[in-house]
Amino acid sequence: MLMQINPGINHVAAQIARVPGGAPASARPMLYDAFDLQTDLAAQTRAWGQVLDTMWSPWAGLGEPVSWMSAGARMMMRAGLTFARPAYGIDSVMVGNRSVPVAEEPVAVTPFGTLLHFRKDIHTDQPKVLMVAPMSGHFATLLRATVRTMLPDHDVYITDWHNARDVPLSEGRFGFDDYVGHLIQFLQTMGEGSHMVAVCQPAVQALVAAAAMAQAKDPAAPRSMTLMAGPVDCRINPTGVNELATSKPIAWFEQNLIATVPRRHKGAGRKVYPGFVQVSAFMAMNAKRHVQGHTDLFWHMAKGEADKAEAIETFYDEYFAVLDLAAEFYLETVKTVFQDYTLAKNEATYRGAPIDLRAIRRTALMTVEGERDDICAVGQTMAAHDLCTDLPPYMRAHHLQAGVGHYGVFAGRRWDTQIYPQVRNFIQAHN
Repeated sequence: MLMQINPGINHVAAQIARVPGGAPASARPMLYDAFDLQTDLAAQTRAWGQVLDTMWSPWAGLGEPVSWMSAGARMMMRAGLTFARPAYGIDSVMVGNRSVPVAEEPVAVTPFGTLLHFRKDIHTDQPKVLMVAPMSGHFATLLRATVRTMLPDHDVYITDWHNARDVPLSEGRFGFDDYVGHLIQFLQTMGEGSHMVAVCQPAVQALVAAAAMAQAKDPAAPRSMTLMAGPVDCRINPTGVNELATSKPIAWFEQNLIATVPRRHKGAGRKVYPGFVQVSAFMAMNAKRHVQGHTDLFWHMAKGEADKAEAIETFYDEYFAVLDLAAEFYLETVKTVFQDYTLAKNEATYRGAPIDLRAIRRTALMTVEGERDDICAVGQTMAAHDLCTDLPPYMRAHHLQAGVGHYGVFAGRRWDTQIYPQVRNFIQAHN
């Protein structure tokens, strides 16, 4: 679908890959402008789809070929990506045997992120948990299912990251240390006794934050941290993602994957790693599956199978909502995590000062991995235990989930029924 929607962008990316040394400097700033043109064309496609849907949908029940035309119109209405954060849509959860309303409450706001609290109107004290969302091209709403599962038993907060293309250049930079600084600030805002659950890429920043707070004897240091499918040591069982990161020098990534936000957006002039580039990469990794997914969607629509169509639509509504990353954060992450392995070597720094993970003595550590994870392979997250050497055995846990890939570690049936109970019990044991 994405390759059909944005053929120009994919053609540009393909040409960049073929040119020795990358794209010429004069061409690189045009990447975002080309995408904006594609976005405008997609908006026109959606508008025409709306017109055709209005025309054909009342007659869809007459069978073929009208149902095909109606389904085609609805597919046109889905053209393009969006840069708006989807809603979490968690209005209530079951706590015990009653339904409890849930309200989203911003607790702390910076130009680059919001500490969002899913407040429940209950009188029972529950463990406070900071869900640390990845900054990898999607909004934090990607963890909607994770949050929904945790809410009945926990007082949940989340790092609701903002789209870098909407942050004015005057607000300054946002790099690796700034991400860590946000975690420290958010934990301090939540207060003593909090727990931290980091999903995917921020497992690294969560470890650095916990170590920095331990070294500073910060009373707000988390009581526990759960790292789920995170790249703590990418030297272990390297995946295709890891091999790509080491195949070229960091200068190549800066020259070929970084774009400048055009004038039409609030963050005009800011250097970013565009979300549409990241999603294109994800799509390319599993192109056949995504093509099949949209083929199935068309036929479910044509056959009037609303429930099946809605399930696919819901997934891709989230998948095609993209977030730009500040260039400095992206490049520093590639360099420190995927090329230099500074954390894995216990050589990480924060604000220029060395960080020693052996300082983590009072924050319990749990790691979770998926057997079939092709993004963060088995062993890469578990490596955190080898770094936090001063933690006693009773403050450690590891869970390897059979039969799941990367996404299945934090969403889906096995997350709900097999992984989450382990995480819940670990947090409760150290609350």
